[in-house]
Amino acid sequence: MAKYKYVGEFEFNASKKMLYPYFSTASGLAQWFADDVNINNEDKVYTFIWDGDESRARLTSNRTNHHVRFDVIDEDDEDNNFFEFKIDMNELTQSVYVRITDYSDMDEEEASELWESLIHDLKEIVGG
Repeated sequence: MAKYKYVGEFEFNASKKMLYPYFSTASGLAQWFADDVNINNEDKVYTFIWDGDESRARLTSNRTNHHVRFDVIDEDDEDNNFFEFKIDMNELTQSVYVRITDYSDMDEEEASELWESLIHDLKEIVGG
């Protein structure tokens, strides 16, 4: 199956320190990204639950208040999917941006609709 790389950038009216837990903790991710999220702290594997279906991903890169990357665990797929959240600040305007990179089976239009909806939910939570 073909893979597509989606990159979206979203402006937030919130600090990097405030946003980071929404991308890196089970409780933060469960508020906007998935119905529920569980973490196995030993191997840093996150289990994301959507409508009763589970998907597992390993936290492979993490820098506090800057970025988080998850590699999706799928034994049937040699070219693994991943998604990454990068939090950047424009020093000139002091605006905070979240750049999302999603490498998956979703085409660009489908990924764009999904991420815009998810980010809308997150903005309602953080007020940004």
